[in-house]
Amino acid sequence: MSFKKILTTAALLAATITTPAMAGDSIRIATEGAYAPFNMVTAEGELAGFDVDIAKALCAEMKVECKIVAQDWDGIIPGLKARKYDAIIASLSVTEERSRVVAFTDHYYSNSLGLVSAKAGDFDPKALEGKTIGAQRATIAGQYLEDNLGDKVSVKLYDTQDNAYLDLSSGRLDAILSDKLPAYNWLESEEGQAFEFRGDKIDIDDKIAIAVRKKDSELKESFNAALKAILENGTYEKINAKYFPFSIY
Repeated sequence: MSFKKILTTAALLAATITTPAMAGDSIRIATEGAYAPFNMVTAEGELAGFDVDIAKALCAEMKVECKIVAQDWDGIIPGLKARKYDAIIASLSVTEERSRVVAFTDHYYSNSLGLVSAKAGDFDPKALEGKTIGAQRATIAGQYLEDNLGDKVSVKLYDTQDNAYLDLSSGRLDAILSDKLPAYNWLESEEGQAFEFRGDKIDIDDKIAIAVRKKDSELKESFNAALKAILENGTYEKINAKYFPFSIY
């Protein structure tokens, strides 16, 4: 069934299904733009990254125009509910709390957490008492830090991951707790060369998926079908290899 036919069917079932706000055959997708290498803004002011490439590949598979917009992290789910866009592809973890307000597709990558601190320091991940640890606010890492280490360390939360990196680099933090994949990317950069992962990864069975409004079931299934297709036809593998030398699925 074509996406246009899906929308027509959904319109006929308006009593039970709310269709996405569309402009012709287009889908509006939000990402953050401050979470390299998954989503970021280039020097030319364009959105780029793994999330953006996945969004474009899915839209191409669905044969619809992809309109990708930047949205601050704290407002990204409220913006979806307010119909500012139709979906979120922004490295959003599937959680029980979020699942109460949005619907998630199948996952498109998997994640774990890790502590990052200076190579030259005496930081011991087994002796965190009194340390100052940072993380991005309203993320799995930030929530884990508050819930599991908040009684041992001084927690500092940031509006973006980049600001957490800045405070770590300037010595205002002893370490940050981060999703391992963006941290891996930062450690490979010039700014991250003096830092490294400390201790074992924290495996929280974190699955990253696309969020849509709960009533947009047709759109969710269209994304799932497109995701399955790009996993099978090699498109996903090519995008993965562009950013990581190992599979993140």
